[in-house]
Amino acid sequence: MPDPRPRRLVIAITGATGAVYGVRLLQLLQANPAVETHLVISDAANLTLHEEVGMQRREVEALADVVHRNRDVGAAIASGSFQSDGMIIAPCSMKTLAAVALGLSDNLIARAADVVLKERRRLVLMVRETPFNLAHLRNMTAVTEMGGIVFPPLPSFYQHPASIDEMVDYSLARVLDLVGVDHALAPRWAGMKGAADPVDG
Repeated sequence: MPDPRPRRLVIAITGATGAVYGVRLLQLLQANPAVETHLVISDAANLTLHEEVGMQRREVEALADVVHRNRDVGAAIASGSFQSDGMIIAPCSMKTLAAVALGLSDNLIARAADVVLKERRRLVLMVRETPFNLAHLRNMTAVTEMGGIVFPPLPSFYQHPASIDEMVDYSLARVLDLVGVDHALAPRWAGMKGAADPVDG
């Protein structure tokens, strides 16, 4: 019997640069009736949303199905009994990465991520920082060892992107693949032309 529940994804936007990833992800998922989004925005993200994409918090929240406050550690998504299909933190600050790596559930974003990990669900962190220091690298290793996926949104150039929007969409196409959401954002790699191995005669 098919599951009547839509796919549920928790989306978090933190204060790291790259607010466009979170906004664009919400836009894409809003257009997909098979996905229900639960959004959490950190206080620092309010600044980057305004500075980088010219949007107010309420405009971003309107893109989600359900909105939770980051200070509400008693929200539904803070419990393992809440059935979700995973969580994407887009973008993910180094502070949030550290909180997840150390299990510091002092706000809803960190707690929801902790829940996703303990319930063995998919957690994707679009970390934004460069260069990395040793603390960053150790935290990324810790999260990876716990089952999370560290996904720095690095641009791909073999697709010959013509705009920033195309680069953003390509990264999000990979992220949507990781959480099992169908999309048509970017063509699939079919191999390099003329790169096939010659047939032995």
